[in-house]
Amino acid sequence: MAIIPCGSTSVAQWGIRPQCAFRTCVADKIPTSSATIKLSSLSAPSSSLFSKSSFHLLSYPWSSKTSHRRRGAHFTVRADADFYSILGVSRNASKSEIKSAYRKLARSYHPDVNKEPNAEQKFKDISNAYEVLSDDEKRSLYDRYGEAGLKGAGMGMGDFSNPFDLFESLFEGMGGMGGMGGRASRNRAVDGQDEYYNLVLNFKEAIFGVEKEIEISRLEICGTCSGSGAKPGTQPSKCSTCGGQGQVVSSARTPLGVFQQVMTCSSCGGTGETSTPCNTCSGDGRVRRTKRISLKVPAGVDSGSRLRVRNEGNAGRRGGSPGDLFVIIEVMPDPVLRRDDTNILYTCKVSYIDAILGTTIKVPTVDGMVDLKIPAGTQPNTTLVMAKKGVPLLNKSNMRGDQLVRVQVEIPKRLNADERKLIEELADLSKSKTASSRR
Repeated sequence: MAIIPCGSTSVAQWGIRPQCAFRTCVADKIPTSSATIKLSSLSAPSSSLFSKSSFHLLSYPWSSKTSHRRRGAHFTVRADADFYSILGVSRNASKSEIKSAYRKLARSYHPDVNKEPNAEQKFKDISNAYEVLSDDEKRSLYDRYGEAGLKGAGMGMGDFSNPFDLFESLFEGMGGMGGMGGRASRNRAVDGQDEYYNLVLNFKEAIFGVEKEIEISRLEICGTCSGSGAKPGTQPSKCSTCGGQGQVVSSARTPLGVFQQVMTCSSCGGTGETSTPCNTCSGDGRVRRTKRISLKVPAGVDSGSRLRVRNEGNAGRRGGSPGDLFVIIEVMPDPVLRRDDTNILYTCKVSYIDAILGTTIKVPTVDGMVDLKIPAGTQPNTTLVMAKKGVPLLNKSNMRGDQLVRVQVEIPKRLNADERKLIEELADLSKSKTASSRR
């Protein structure tokens, strides 16, 4: 699902991304210093765009031993990598199984825990495999075309996330690996969370759009401490519990030896510093306030539509960007008209006489009452189309759907003597007409 901009807001719609298709052929033997990937296209050999001569052999050197603290560096995608084998899962593994396998392996091979020479590269390979297999689109491309398919769809070497950031995002709020990397992650900027607001519209407001003023409650930067969380005029000091490290180590002797566990310091929250909290925000750096926002709802929204107003969510911490405001639309039903995508449905009733002879009736629409001609000889449950009396297309208000009118013919259950006599005469005429046509 994509969020489609609409003026100062944007609306959620379904979309399909184009995919590029490549096949991959991996060399039988791969040197320890580099890997070679050969790409062959799905086109004919004579194709000038995808001919074999148009592709060069790509060589990717293995990354040298570098400190895992270089968090900004991207990691290598190997040509011979089998992502399912790396994570130890089957090719039909579910997302939960893939996530569980990643967590187990990442804990074992994180360079802060595993000091073996190849642990860091193994950790990067595990993170690489998880990022691809946990994403439905990337996994589909990888299953069909291998890593060449990922590169062909614009998800190449430089698009993979930092493995340590990926690790911290999954273990955040769980104590990580005993606070591993906690201080670095806690000291950096944290973006604000999104806010959500439910907006109820009547039927016509959703059809034609409307401007609404709404009042939201959100977290804003504390004006007293300017978002630092510290009482003005005070200076932070080194945490006495962890000595400024942001982590504490606990040891326990077991039959297998001494077991050490690194945990985030509970006194400073992993920052390594303590300060006197601000009296206004109690040290959070943000306070909750209400704000009135003018919102323009585009024509054609429906129940479940989501409008995004950028940067109107909760404020970030330590200089992080604010979140967005998502407005969830709920449309009250109309007692007469019913919506079906961009069409409006209505059912009318006419007498059998009007159905036979034809007539003109008044029909309610979102534009008001409109005359509708019922053609002579209209059959029961016939659907008549009132062109361009439906719902405007989202973000294309000059284009509209139709109103579909279903005609129900009412047959009387009782007839008086005069009516019955006329119907019988009509039946006799119909029989005579049928008999003469057979001669």
